[in-house]
Amino acid sequence: MAASDDGQRAGGEPALEPVLDGLNFPTGLTFGDRGEVYVSESGLPFGGAPRGGRILRVENGRQQVLLSDLRPPVNGVTFHDGMLYVSEAGHPSRILRLDPGSGRQETIVDGLPGPGNYQVNMVAFGPDGKLYFSQGAMTNTGVIGLDAYDLGWLKLLPHEHDTPGLDIVLRHAEFATDDRREGGTGHAVTGPFADFGTVLPEGTRVPAQLPCTSAVMRCDPDGGSLELVAWGLRNAFGLLFLRDGRLIATDQGADDRGSRPVGNCPELLFDVRDGRWYGWPDFVGGVPICDPRFAPEDGQAPAFILENHDELPAPELPLAEFTTHVAATKLDQAADGRIAIAMFGDEVPMTAPSGPRVGRNLAVLDPETWQATYHPTPGLFRPIDVRFGPDGGLYVLDFGHFEPARGSMRATAGSGSVKRVDWPLA
Repeated sequence: MAASDDGQRAGGEPALEPVLDGLNFPTGLTFGDRGEVYVSESGLPFGGAPRGGRILRVENGRQQVLLSDLRPPVNGVTFHDGMLYVSEAGHPSRILRLDPGSGRQETIVDGLPGPGNYQVNMVAFGPDGKLYFSQGAMTNTGVIGLDAYDLGWLKLLPHEHDTPGLDIVLRHAEFATDDRREGGTGHAVTGPFADFGTVLPEGTRVPAQLPCTSAVMRCDPDGGSLELVAWGLRNAFGLLFLRDGRLIATDQGADDRGSRPVGNCPELLFDVRDGRWYGWPDFVGGVPICDPRFAPEDGQAPAFILENHDELPAPELPLAEFTTHVAATKLDQAADGRIAIAMFGDEVPMTAPSGPRVGRNLAVLDPETWQATYHPTPGLFRPIDVRFGPDGGLYVLDFGHFEPARGSMRATAGSGSVKRVDWPLA
């Protein structure tokens, strides 16, 4: 593993050219075979935006709505072999296939886990012709807690607990909180991989399930033959197949919140391989979560919650690490082999009691060394996706103005956009 720097070293500021403005918190960007642009809007009603996700097509300066009223949050759109694949993370989550010519749509993967902290993420197609997608964790670190109320896209309790992709055995662990449910008793004790207010006995073996949470899975393009690729990626928001056929993923680190808080957790980049375990919920980049470096602001580093580490594959080491809370999201590979990554940025105080303002920029990663340079983007609020266009330029999708605050959310509807940047960056 070669770790990147601390996120402060910067290259030049790239010149941004407007392509599309007025988007409501978009999440995905893809190009069709004629060079047309497709964008997914999340459908999150921040800042007075209308609720319900949309799929837009932009071609020859004309914008068209292909799908609307999708269950939020819509987490991505991918063009493959003439079809669009849409990640609709409602309750339950699902993946849709849309014919952009006829408008015909069908659900190809349904019943995915949700609601929870995270959802089904983007789709990517491998050299084997299979459809790969990631599913985020239902919780921060395996335990349902009151932080569910603080997440702007969730604000729900109870919600579903996590389901493992490998057989696990639980240690005895109890986490006490207030019980704010309607009709609650005033006090709740919750254990890992259990419903809110429930503790499973020590030694409980929880069998692997499919679909599961905190995983990368794959299936046929029509949704058949669903299978696990790898488990233990907390929230692999961005997937990318490199030209050599390897699958890499950004994995967003655990937060200092909830019943099992973790401090100073880096964002990670992994080489995703079949049958491997990537450490969640007990390891971070191969380091035990009980290491003192992961102590939250108020307390000690969490203890293990899994008993059978010796039965699981050794936790994988990352290719690269990024600054805590920088929120590495989606990524793409240039013709010169380098990798552009959108850095969405921190969501303090929603994800930690305090912390510096980080991210909100672009990173360029050298796959020879896995070192990154960072490029500030003052013309963007929060980069969330990047794609190299047919003209060789880098197209950046900006989520828009979105800043969590204590007890509120500062956001501006219609502030999302697509911008173009010459490559290589200045």
